[in-house]
Amino acid sequence: MADPERGNQTSIMGFILLGFGNFHELQILLFPLFLVIYVVTMAGNMAIVVLVVVDQHLHTPMYFFLGNLSCLETCYTSTILPRMLASLLSGDKTISFTGCLIQFYIFCSLLSTECCLLSVMSYDRYLAICKPLHYAARMNSGFSLQVVVGSWLSGFAVSAITICWMSQQIFCGPSEIDHFFCDYSPLIKLSCSDTSWMVFVVFLNCCIFTFPPFLLTLTSYMCIISAILRIPSSTGRQKAFSTCSSHLIVVTVFYGTLIIVYMLPDTAVLRDLNKVFSVFYTVLTPMVNPLIYGLRNKEVKEALRKALNKTVTSMSICKRFCGHLP
Repeated sequence: MADPERGNQTSIMGFILLGFGNFHELQILLFPLFLVIYVVTMAGNMAIVVLVVVDQHLHTPMYFFLGNLSCLETCYTSTILPRMLASLLSGDKTISFTGCLIQFYIFCSLLSTECCLLSVMSYDRYLAICKPLHYAARMNSGFSLQVVVGSWLSGFAVSAITICWMSQQIFCGPSEIDHFFCDYSPLIKLSCSDTSWMVFVVFLNCCIFTFPPFLLTLTSYMCIISAILRIPSSTGRQKAFSTCSSHLIVVTVFYGTLIIVYMLPDTAVLRDLNKVFSVFYTVLTPMVNPLIYGLRNKEVKEALRKALNKTVTSMSICKRFCGHLP
């Protein structure tokens, strides 16, 4: 596609995702490693979603948010890992221009949605610990549904603005993306167009739609920690902290790696380190989230135990019934 403003320059029709090309000695181990991670991530998050849906004891705002977070993590991982696994297995690192933009759009949308969901979950914990008498009135089912729907819609709407600007950029080469997925920073570096407005739009979106959820999360936990420290008994402090410790771990890992990735200077020396930290928040965090919530949450463990008992009982009855058939 010729660009009349750029003479002989043409827009490339696809990109090459270099992935982890610098780690040649690890290539043979990456496919089975990421395959196991993908299977564990899908199984863990889908188990959380199913438990939240079928167990009546988990039909509360906190677990409604947790179910949405697990659903989001499932979509999040499926946006990146299947394409990476196919590339590692076949050796084909090419991705079309349209495919790259679609991956970038879905990734950005889910990232923005997760920021909103984590802030909503932190506000939920703030009400439960700091305003327990007002919790039932403020965090009712109607409000919970509204904030969750708002989080999903705002995440995809904000990213639609970014992707519209990105689709107007001219990419005339080189076509190699030094990353394992189509992210903003490596993409914008390949643009032959004036990117000043693109950078401004992304910065504005972050200031309006990403920074406020982070600020709400930070403020909520400052109030939570302050309230917990004022509890006189150590048992009371431990009990209060246990209700938000799982979410606090998830928030710390998510925002910690996210800040490192996008705040590190973009130099050749730190580029591989950037990829490693990107793996943390795009691949490992969705895997450990259900493990953190499952292992540290009594209600989730109890729901899982009951579900497994029902499954074993049903299988035993079915086996016994089938054994009596002629």
